[in-house]
Amino acid sequence: MSKVQSYSNTTLTLLCLCVLFQPILVHAKCTCEAEYEDLNKGEALNFKLVAIASILVASALGVCIPLVLNHVPALQPESGPHFVIKAFAAGVILATGFIHILPDAFDSLSSPCLKSPWEGFPFAGFIAMMAAIGTLMMEAFATGYHKRAELRKAQPVNGDDEESGAHTGHVHGHSAIILQRSDSSDLIRNRVISQVLELGIVVHSVVIGISMGATQSPKTIKPLIAALSFHQFFEGMGLGGCISQAKYKSRAITIMVLFFSLTTPTGIAIGIGISNIYNEYSPTALIVEGVLNSASAGILIYMALVDLLASDFMNPKLQTNFRLQLGSNLALLVGASSMAILAKWGGA
Repeated sequence: MSKVQSYSNTTLTLLCLCVLFQPILVHAKCTCEAEYEDLNKGEALNFKLVAIASILVASALGVCIPLVLNHVPALQPESGPHFVIKAFAAGVILATGFIHILPDAFDSLSSPCLKSPWEGFPFAGFIAMMAAIGTLMMEAFATGYHKRAELRKAQPVNGDDEESGAHTGHVHGHSAIILQRSDSSDLIRNRVISQVLELGIVVHSVVIGISMGATQSPKTIKPLIAALSFHQFFEGMGLGGCISQAKYKSRAITIMVLFFSLTTPTGIAIGIGISNIYNEYSPTALIVEGVLNSASAGILIYMALVDLLASDFMNPKLQTNFRLQLGSNLALLVGASSMAILAKWGGA
């Protein structure tokens, strides 16, 4: 009887422990519900209005500064300072993709709130990779289409001229046509780059704007005001540099500047409007945010490495000037480090 009684006591003890610790285990797994601590809707709304004004001004300043400096003769394309400024902007965009956006995408798409098929596969990395490949293909097809259109429009060289002077004139004319086509292709490529880059930045800006606008915690919003203001300022500088190289007309530049500047404030306003029904832990919200952030990260990483850095760092003018090469490398590191510090400081 003593053995049976001992076994019964042990079983009873284990059952008691399970009952006692069951609430703790359930609470530990309950990560898919919004946290309602430290919420103050009125105070949070005031901070959101401040954030809209601050981010709007910072975004507009960031994107306009490169456009204004582009009219300075010393900062024209192919000048030394231009390479340095562009390297800094590329570092900002690269860090934005790797440090600010991609980790958020992994957090969203690996959340325990998501079930099959989202669990057990790194969808964030896969979507970012496909977005980068898609960007490459789109750029290649767009540039190839314009080049083929230019070749079809080109006038053939007249080979019936017998005079040497006429032949020489045609040779020079043909060379001028080739040079003109090259400049036109570069311009088209720069315009494609600026448009795709703005798309990647805008997608991310909408997501962070809605997330901030839907938050009801003043303690969460306060540090994000400064962090996101600097974030948008630096991103704007990178975008502004690409827009300046695309040589758009004034109307197109104005539209692109306004589109970038208003995106995050508009996202915050949308977040305020849906704050009563928005749940950042819901599967729908997690999937939408994760997919958009993944695609945005892939676009920005590709653009920074291929379109901004590779073309400049392999430029003969940069490679034959050690001081310029060193300055561009330092500017790249400073730009990337600035965004990394913002991620640590503001948790953005």
